[in-house]
Amino acid sequence: MKWCWLASVTLALPFAVPLDAAPQQPRSAATWTADNGNGTYTNPLFFDEFSDPDMIRVGDDFYLTGTTMHAMPGLPILHSRDLVNWDFVTYALDTLDLGPAYRLEKGENVYGRGIWAPSFRYHAGTFYIFSNVNGQTTQMLTAPAPRGPWKRTPMKRSFHDLSVLFDDDGKTYVIWGYQEIHLAQLDASLTDIVPGSERIIIPKGSGMGEGSHFFKMNGKYFITSAEYAGPFRMPAARSSSPLGPYEINPSISQWEDFGEQQGYRVKDARADPLVLTPPNPKARGGLSLHQGGVIQTPKGDTWGWSMFEGNSVGRLTALSPVTWKDGWPYFGLPGNLGRTPRTWIKPDLPKTPDRAPYVRSDSFDGPGLRPVWQWNHVPVPAAWSLTERKGALRLHALPATGFLQARNTLTQRAIGPQSSPTVELDASELKVGDVAGLGLLNRPYSWFGVRRDESALFLVQTDEIGGEKARVRLENGHIWLRTDADFTTETARYSYSLDGRSFTPIGDPVKMVFQLITFQGVRYGLFAYSQGGTAGGQADFLSYALAERRSESRPAIPYNRTVRFTPVGTRETPALLQGGVRVVDHGLGRVGLEQGNRALTAAPDGSVAWQPKRADRDPAQSFQWMESLSGGALLMALSTNRYLHLTDTGSLRADSPGATADNADRSRWTVK
Repeated sequence: MKWCWLASVTLALPFAVPLDAAPQQPRSAATWTADNGNGTYTNPLFFDEFSDPDMIRVGDDFYLTGTTMHAMPGLPILHSRDLVNWDFVTYALDTLDLGPAYRLEKGENVYGRGIWAPSFRYHAGTFYIFSNVNGQTTQMLTAPAPRGPWKRTPMKRSFHDLSVLFDDDGKTYVIWGYQEIHLAQLDASLTDIVPGSERIIIPKGSGMGEGSHFFKMNGKYFITSAEYAGPFRMPAARSSSPLGPYEINPSISQWEDFGEQQGYRVKDARADPLVLTPPNPKARGGLSLHQGGVIQTPKGDTWGWSMFEGNSVGRLTALSPVTWKDGWPYFGLPGNLGRTPRTWIKPDLPKTPDRAPYVRSDSFDGPGLRPVWQWNHVPVPAAWSLTERKGALRLHALPATGFLQARNTLTQRAIGPQSSPTVELDASELKVGDVAGLGLLNRPYSWFGVRRDESALFLVQTDEIGGEKARVRLENGHIWLRTDADFTTETARYSYSLDGRSFTPIGDPVKMVFQLITFQGVRYGLFAYSQGGTAGGQADFLSYALAERRSESRPAIPYNRTVRFTPVGTRETPALLQGGVRVVDHGLGRVGLEQGNRALTAAPDGSVAWQPKRADRDPAQSFQWMESLSGGALLMALSTNRYLHLTDTGSLRADSPGATADNADRSRWTVK
């Protein structure tokens, strides 16, 4: 069996191996990258799940890791030199096998558990990741270099949502807890606390939350956290001593969801079958940026990172400019603190190639699986192979009671905003009772694939709520399976082909859901299992091709065109914009809005008027163009760092703090 992971086979090699030796995904391959290629970037950094991020800088290099729960291998490590373009380095954790539940044995599982909320650190030549595991003590992973080798050591106790700080005086501190923040000094082994050092440094009710990040900056000790009581927000605390007392800022970031609409939700995770609630465009605050921290560049500039709920695609990571005010690091720009622009100027760092961390398609003809792949729970090495059939991933059908209990399900995170995996499958060697195919691993889950009954092979589409939805008899087991997933509408549609060219839809569209049962977004999964209670046959996956129908992050700006602006959801053109507006390129994704020799001008108080065009792209006549996640253009006036919107009285102003999904303030624009 081939356990090496393509691009991470150097796990045990020294750090001297070039970081860019691993294959990366260039823009020409049409995958989402945050870099717009014009000196700006667009959030999210990745349009696939990267939750609970934690970031460090070592010299000129930035490193990032995040939660992986029950997926194996876990704790990916990414590398960047510009905070926008990231390379995959390795996984810090190959497998986490702590009993039958981790192996999907005895009817047990660790969905929504596993390894999560890592604290990433570097100190005195060693890289550290401290991470939580449900029902276990906190795990410490160490390595001499990001590529490894990584060693896992269980700590003596569990620290919920911990963060570690190596202080300048040689002491090491750990903080943890929800609302009530505890601190203790770690001993020399870093596996236990110094007796008598534990104390509560921030009492419950002070305004802090969980998911803490502990860091020292500008001579002060800071703690950032996430509080979900009410709207998501990011509170912060600061002190001149790690022991306190701490001053609390209730929010350095709040309400920023880039205008995203809340999608389908699971009403009650305990219900059987699960019941869904429909999207709610009026919901506010539940998707906002939260649980992040700040980092300084070698030049001393400060940037923030955090995550937000991306609906069914999973939790996404965002990069924010930071503005210091009264000694606090606010996410956002002067005049609009706490709100992050979706598109903004890249950090002042060396230019690096525009690329994404992963190559997603796979022909299964390499020495190992591409690092984008992760197993659902711990796999069975003897039951899968890349060598038994050359150019194919072979999955042997192990017994399982259903899709969620199927071992050896190979997954990769779905990527938005729209993507379509196509799988070529040879299911001819399935035995009676076996099923194999392509699934959406989520709750509720759905899948479609080939099932062998006593009489024949059948193509079947099924989901967790409604059961089998469609069945087509097949003449042979060679088939192509495709899923078209649209994360802007939260729906997916299955189709199949008998020749690899012409595809036929099957079944009804499937609703994709954000839920906190698995604590993961949708995953595309390749599976094979036996429903007969004993090991079955085998399925050969000959290729996996992932196409992104909307891979470009760059806003579609209609340069040098005369267009008409109307607020999304209306046909009303503001009086000030009647007659059309010419969009003029001001560079860096910024535009001037002109009529003849006049330019739309935003004053510092937010008032807007036509004035004679000024030279040198005056900020008062420049607007940063960006797009809402729910659709529609956003125009941020550089004079206010707030957004152009139509007021209830019909006037045009540049003082909206940011978009909402229901466009209540009419700051999202349809452009024709």
